[in-house]
Amino acid sequence: MVKDKNTQDNVLAQNKKAGFNYFIEETIEAGLVLFGTEIKSLRKGRGNLGESFATIRNGEAFLHNMHISPFEQGNRHNPEDPTRARKLLLHKKQIHYLLGVVKRDGYSIIPLKSYIRNGYAKLLLGIGKGKKLHDKRDTMAKRDSDREIARALREKQKG
Repeated sequence: MVKDKNTQDNVLAQNKKAGFNYFIEETIEAGLVLFGTEIKSLRKGRGNLGESFATIRNGEAFLHNMHISPFEQGNRHNPEDPTRARKLLLHKKQIHYLLGVVKRDGYSIIPLKSYIRNGYAKLLLGIGKGKKLHDKRDTMAKRDSDREIARALREKQKG
């Protein structure tokens, strides 16, 4: 059985607050460099993208503050720091493009989710602009109204 690449089965970690805190305009897929038993820990669902962010330094892209818990059965191959900076694998053109985008006012590189594709750890990066407080309130109001509409439709179908 071949898994569809868009299914939720292969998602290892997801940044659920990214859509609430940022207007995501574009996404880019990047490879993730992991050491030792980090991939085993990620496959068990022990990764957290909550406070993570990506930067570009010296022509290389890095992911900061992604927490990968140490593997329980691991030994000396467990990295010491669970939130260490991890290198992202991107083409040079993609790195230059991201560097140009980040220099614009208010744009950031936000990790959206990590997943496995063809046996390799991948990270979906979003290019987004931070939302202001009133934008977040609008998002919450729209979500609440959509929920009320769906509830009303369900009740109408029942009775």
